[in-house]
Parts: sequence; structure tokens; C-alpha cells
Amino acid sequence: MTDSLVIQIVRDALMMVLIISLPILVGGMLVGLIISILQATTQIQEQSLSFVPKLVVVLVILIVLAPWIVNVLVGYTTELYAKIPQMVK
Repeated sequence: MTDSLVIQIVRDALMMVLIISLPILVGGMLVGLIISILQATTQIQEQSLSFVPKLVVVLVILIVLAPWIVNVLVGYTTELYAKIPQMVK
């Protein structure tokens, strides 16, 4: 196994994690921003008011994107298994 192959595998894994987590993080951040603006304008400082909507949105995004996430993970695993002969050399 060469150094360049290890670097490529790690780089691909990190890119996959970033691509999978991006929609979830963006959804949570947008809801958090909207709730924060509402709390600032109405001066309601309830902690659960910001936590519960973010949790619901993240769960909905995970449920909606679950097939896509599984396809990305299966594709990466397939590529990794295809590289096994190169790793043995």
C-alpha cells in the first residue's frame, strides 16, 4: 500500500462525510437562525424553543435524505472494495 493510496482513501472518506453532513448542518443552522431572530424580536428567551425545532428539522432531513445517504455510503464502500487489490501490492 502506497502513501498516495492511503491519502486518496482518507481524502475520499472526508469528502464523503462533508457531503453527507452538509444538508443536515445547513437545515439546522437555518432553523436556528430563524428561531434566534424570532426570539430577539419578541424577547422570548425559552431554551426549548430553539432546541426542539432544530431537532425536528434535523430528523426530517435525515429521514428524507436516508436513501441518498445510503447510496453514497454504498458507493464509497464499493470503491474501497475495488481498491483492495491495489492495497495488497
